[in-house]
Amino acid sequence: MERPSLEFNLPDTHEEGKLYVVDSLNNLNKLNVCPAESQRSLDEEENTGGTGERMAGSNTRNQCLFFITFILTLIVSLALVSFVIFLILQTRNEVDQISSRLLSEKKNIEELKKMNNIILKHLNQSGIKE
Repeated sequence: MERPSLEFNLPDTHEEGKLYVVDSLNNLNKLNVCPAESQRSLDEEENTGGTGERMAGSNTRNQCLFFITFILTLIVSLALVSFVIFLILQTRNEVDQISSRLLSEKKNIEELKKMNNIILKHLNQSGIKE
């Protein structure tokens, strides 16, 4: 009678060993494949026994990330628009300075032309008399 009980115990022990090996491989696979945060969420899912709490937390986290991303995008956009307005004002000031210089140079050129004409007239008059 001892012999049949040994035969039955060995397969049960062997089956338990197989289950232990498979469970260990599953745990090892979770550690290697899943990042730490995913592993925590998997562990939480196993502990809570459902996905409702996890989905609500994930949804809230996604909303927070979306809100933060949206705010950061608005801040960056505002900074870029401010920089563009600053560049436009600087360019406008430079153009105003250049145009004022051109106007003053135009006046100087006109005065030089008048003086040149006066000198030519004077030379022509003095050349004719001689």
